Amino acid sequence: MNDMEISTIGERIKTLRKKRGYNQKELADLLGKSLRTIQKYESGEIEVSIAMVNELAKVLDTTSTYLLGHQTGDFKFDILSDVMECLFQIEKITGLHFSIETKRPPHHDGWQCSITFDGKDKAADLNADICLFLEEWENNRESFKEYGMSKSAYEAWKDKTLAYYASQGVEMSELEELDEDERIKRRAALLSGE
Repeated sequence: MNDMEISTIGERIKTLRKKRGYNQKELADLLGKSLRTIQKYESGEIEVSIAMVNELAKVLDTTSTYLLGHQTGDFKFDILSDVMECLFQIEKITGLHFSIETKRPPHHDGWQCSITFDGKDKAADLNADICLFLEEWENNRESFKEYGMSKSAYEAWKDKTLAYYASQGVEMSELEELDEDERIKRRAALLSGE
């Protein structure tokens, strides 16, 4: 986290603490921390760990993602092209590589399309994180669908997951525009396996 983010988190802690009617000493006691630590959190002098953000969220009756400044549900998906635009944006993330697989008749019984991330792709340093997330999401999603997990537990898992990854920035890059000669040269090298 940068200094601005740490300061913003501190301001949110302070605002919510006051809103809940706690003084700094009471909040410190609830968290098992010293008064000075709470003062440092609120002033932005020290970074708040993700574990402590989760504890603060419980005590202050908020979400971890709110404390970290990440607002969930900010995306507006009013039409199908909004979903498609989101997928196009994923394509621009540096360090994240994926493949698209399509299965359809007559070679397959059904019609399925998937986006696949290779967690062991050394050239894509974010793929392993995405794979870990997707694996955990699959497990929790199935547990929720099969009534093994309550909605509040599922939402809490989502919030903690988003909070955990909120500090991991990504870089975006536009797709490269090549002149015709360079494009043909690179295509030939790709096809020849160079």
